[in-house]
Amino acid sequence: MIAGVDEVGRGPLAGPVVAAAVILPDDHAIAGLDDSKKLTATKRARFEVEIMECARFSVAQCSEAEIDEINILQATMLAMTRAVEGLDAVPDHILVDGNRLPKWTYSAEAVVGGDALHPCISAASILAKEFRDRLMIDAAEQYPQYGWERNKGYGTAEHLAALRQYGPTPLHRRSFAPVSQMELL
Repeated sequence: MIAGVDEVGRGPLAGPVVAAAVILPDDHAIAGLDDSKKLTATKRARFEVEIMECARFSVAQCSEAEIDEINILQATMLAMTRAVEGLDAVPDHILVDGNRLPKWTYSAEAVVGGDALHPCISAASILAKEFRDRLMIDAAEQYPQYGWERNKGYGTAEHLAALRQYGPTPLHRRSFAPVSQMELL
C-alpha cells in the first residue's frame, strides 16, 4: 500500500494548513488526476467524490495558533503526520509532494512535483485543497470583508486592504509579516 501525501495552505495569511494522505486501491485507476492547482473547481469537486468513494484517506490540519507557535514549516510537517496517522491502515511506503519529509519512521520519500507525477499524491492534493477551500468559504460568511470565498486567505490586494481597514481576525496568522505589521499600527 502506497500513500500519497500533500498539503495546501502554506502561504495564506489566514486559515489552517491542511494535509491529506490517500491510498488508492490497486484495481481502481482514476483517469485525469493531476495537481489540484491545475484542475478547475468543477473537476476537483468531481475527483474529490470519486476519491472518497474508492480510496482510504485522511485529512488533517494545523490551526493558525499552531502555525504561530511552531512556524509554518513545522505545522505543515505536523499536519502531514496527522493525516498519515489518521489512515485506517499503515502504508508500506509514503510519497510526499515536495522536497522535505516529516521526521517519522515510515518508509517514505519526498518527490518534487509529485502531485503531477503520482496519482496518490494528486488525490491527496485534491482532497486537501477542497477541504481547505470549504473552510475558507465558510469563514468568509463570518468575516465577509476579507473576500476569503475568492482568495482563500491568500494576501491578495483585496485581503490586504481589508486587513488594513479592519485589522486581523482570530483566523489570521499573527506570525506572518503582513498580519504582525498590521497589529503594530
